[in-house]
Formats: sequence, structure tokens, C-alpha cells
Amino acid sequence: MRKYISSVILSLLAFLFSNNAYGQNHGFNGTWKLDMSKVPVTGNFPVLTKIIINIKGDSLLTERFYNTGDGQEYPFKENLTLDGKEIMLTVYDMARKSKATWKEKDVVIIHDAITTANASNGPVDFKSTETWSVNSENNILTISFKNMVFTDESTGTFTFNKSVTPL
Repeated sequence: MRKYISSVILSLLAFLFSNNAYGQNHGFNGTWKLDMSKVPVTGNFPVLTKIIINIKGDSLLTERFYNTGDGQEYPFKENLTLDGKEIMLTVYDMARKSKATWKEKDVVIIHDAITTANASNGPVDFKSTETWSVNSENNILTISFKNMVFTDESTGTFTFNKSVTPL
């Protein structure tokens, strides 16, 4: 009996430690869809309508889906670390520099990006700072944003509802 109890305790400890090290389940993980009833702005500009987030250790893997008002989705993937290291990628022929950090571990993420488009008068930088927070109890992701192009600035908050948790 003593051997059986020791085996159960050892198995339980192994499960708990392996879950903490490898299977961290952040409230951020999942597929999030924009709550269109709470969209603060309208117009013909790119809107993040869906985001798939998967955090594993210090890696932040996302797939973002944008809609420009024409009914089509424009997805792209981003693979960042949560230590503020800047990465470069190309999104639809535009250079993008991105970085992400924990503002508050497991609670708030800051995501900064500069996307450079080639306009008729030369390159144009679209700067974005997003603050992500999640309410796991209600399955709500909030992304507050500050966007800047030239000297024009827009701010707001998007609310997303969780639809599917990745395996």
C-alpha cells in the first residue's frame, strides 16, 4: 500500500511540474473574434477582426485576420518572443518590425509594431502600440490601441470574444 501511495504522489508531482514547464495555459491562448457591436470606429480601413494567440513559454505565436471593409480577410502570422526582442517580417510586400513584452506577467502584454508601406511619395510608417489584457472568467480579450501615421493619431479599444481554445 505504501508503495502504491508513493507511486501516486510521484505521478502527481511529475504531472504538475511538467504542466508548469511545458504546458502553460495562458488565458490569452485561443481564437478571439471581434465583438462588432463594440467597434469604436467605422470606415474603409483595416480592422483586426480575429486573432489566434498561442503562448508557449516565452514565445508569442499569433495569426491576425484583418478586414478592409471589402468583405475579404487578410491574414498573416507573427512569431515573437515576450522579452522585447524586435523581429522583422514582410506582410503583403510591407516591412514590419514588431516586439512584445509582458507589462504584467501573465496578465498584460504590450505589442509594438511599425509597418512600412510604399506610397506614391515614398515610404510611410504606420506605428501601432497595443495593450492586451484578458478576462479569463468572461472569455474576453481587450486590445487597446494607439495608431499613428504621419502626425495623425487614433486610439481606441477592441473587444474580442473567445471562440475556440487551441489544443
